[in-house]
Amino acid sequence: MTTTDVAKGADGVTSRVAAHVAIITLDRPHRRNALNYRAYDQLEAAFRAASDDAEVRCVVVTGADPAFCSGDDVGEIMAGPKRVSATPAAAPTATPAAIAALECTKPVIAAVNGAAVGWGMELALFSDIRIASEKAKFAELFVKRGLPCDVGGFYRLPAIVGPAKAAELLFTGDVIDAAEALRIGLVSEVLPHEDLMPRAMALAARIAANPPLAVQRLKEGLQRTAYGDPREIGAWAMGAIRELMQSEDHKEGVASFLEKREPVFKGR
Repeated sequence: MTTTDVAKGADGVTSRVAAHVAIITLDRPHRRNALNYRAYDQLEAAFRAASDDAEVRCVVVTGADPAFCSGDDVGEIMAGPKRVSATPAAAPTATPAAIAALECTKPVIAAVNGAAVGWGMELALFSDIRIASEKAKFAELFVKRGLPCDVGGFYRLPAIVGPAKAAELLFTGDVIDAAEALRIGLVSEVLPHEDLMPRAMALAARIAANPPLAVQRLKEGLQRTAYGDPREIGAWAMGAIRELMQSEDHKEGVASFLEKREPVFKGR
């Protein structure tokens, strides 16, 4: 099996191609694979590279143990300088890494090996297929930080688990385990932890063995019929995020997390 480095970044995201499968790994285990700006940029680049590479026929995205992705690096992104523009004219339609994942022309399998919370759950939602380790946990934690979710929670979660269950997960920010994720259809399979990546790679190999153009048209058809165009809802979500980043409740949500105490929200 030949392996080719596509993109590599220490303390960020690594990507390699083996036997027509791109393996994208969030590689900040000391931060439970929380994403800082550099890691977001690398993740976007990895998805763009996989989409553009004619040798790639399937993508597997996972995290370095013990987590899949614990969302934003709160200290660097939420408590640090904001990179989201406050100028509507300069606003993106969604987080660039989200658009890159959603627009990837190759099937994407999320091998969820641990916590997939906040933007980590969004990343799982951007994937076409989600399989989970028995150690996996999922949560749309944005409400706990005084923010709405990114495009995945609005655009894909209701289609996958139904509007009522999506509303429950979004409004509460509750954490669910792998068994509950399987029960509600968020993931299609739960495996012993050590079997997760072999299963993901075997599934990716089966997909990669099929005619690439046909697979790409199948993915495009599912995108059109099951989900639609993410850019409109993405633009709305980014506007809501920019607005609420200025709220006192968002600042309280961040401060309470960093100070390890219960938040006191005031609705302003």
